[in-house]
Amino acid sequence: MNRVLVLTGGGDCPGLNAVIRAIVKRASQEKDWEVIGSIQAFDGVLSEPMKIVELDNKAVSGIHFRGGTILETTNKGGPFAWPYQNNDGSWSTVDRSDEMIRKLQYMGVNAVINIGGDGSQRISQALFEKGLNVIGVPKTIDNDLAATDSTFGFQTAVQIATEAVDKLVTTAASHNRVFLLEVMGRDAGWIALNSAVAGGAEICLLPEFPYEVSKIVEHLDHRFRKGRGFANIVVAEGARPKGGSQVSEKASEFAYENIRLGGIANQVMHEIAQAGFMGDMRTTVLGHLQRGGIPSAYDRVLATQFGVKAMELVLEKKFGHMVSYRHPYITSVTLEDAVSKSNLVTWDTALMKTARGIGISFGV
Repeated sequence: MNRVLVLTGGGDCPGLNAVIRAIVKRASQEKDWEVIGSIQAFDGVLSEPMKIVELDNKAVSGIHFRGGTILETTNKGGPFAWPYQNNDGSWSTVDRSDEMIRKLQYMGVNAVINIGGDGSQRISQALFEKGLNVIGVPKTIDNDLAATDSTFGFQTAVQIATEAVDKLVTTAASHNRVFLLEVMGRDAGWIALNSAVAGGAEICLLPEFPYEVSKIVEHLDHRFRKGRGFANIVVAEGARPKGGSQVSEKASEFAYENIRLGGIANQVMHEIAQAGFMGDMRTTVLGHLQRGGIPSAYDRVLATQFGVKAMELVLEKKFGHMVSYRHPYITSVTLEDAVSKSNLVTWDTALMKTARGIGISFGV
């Protein structure tokens, strides 16, 4: 009997369960394959005792519309930087990748399907270079992987952000206020851009285009003629002023590599006030609301397509590849190519042209 190990790494994302379900259902059509799952990414394999679960049709029944992941996830540590505590109470990391590969061989694992974003796929590539049979499935609500036209979870996040803009429009109009909505987007502003267009925001601040406060105030003054008016501003968490830096703090958790973004909406609000704008302003931060809940129909379909394709890549022994969507095809690219370039908003992006065409200001 052949065995494939499935895991989910990095941040959670709507659609992860649909991928897991699709892998299991596709594998069940083969007589000589079984699927197992590792709890909390590779930690399940590295833990003592190991945290491994059987994944059959019963285990994945009805999970396609559930948010989160039944396999749980983590964005700390990993096989190349496993955290451990020293006798003096301090923390260090150790490379356990070779040990993990030996464990997988002992378990009779023929292939690994790693569902995760940029960081997870870099781990996939490093493990593939060590000889592990690994397939990647792209997962990021930021939609920032250039090797695929879209990633599951993104459309759900956009829908949630758009609904927030819709709700803020009515209260902004009622109170003659400016509302600043902070959404996710570390380096890529796709969620902010899409929700700004869909929700009818007047201003959108993106990580790719550092803003000038004077440009924002100019646009707001135009909206607030004779002291009355309202406006909605969508701000990506990674946005920054021209010549400035992102609002962030270093995480206190050991082995958590990413800096924690957050607070840019409040900063922009204070900058606007200091620049002389007299209107009433409020901020709203969506945060992890964008990650949770039921995935949209689009994301369920795309996630299912990715899961089926991942298992078929295993059957074809096309290891070292990541599933990719290139409209209208579900295909694959090498892991090396998958992590080589980010998908960022550019001034010539089609949706940017549309946004500028309807008068959205980007503060530049």
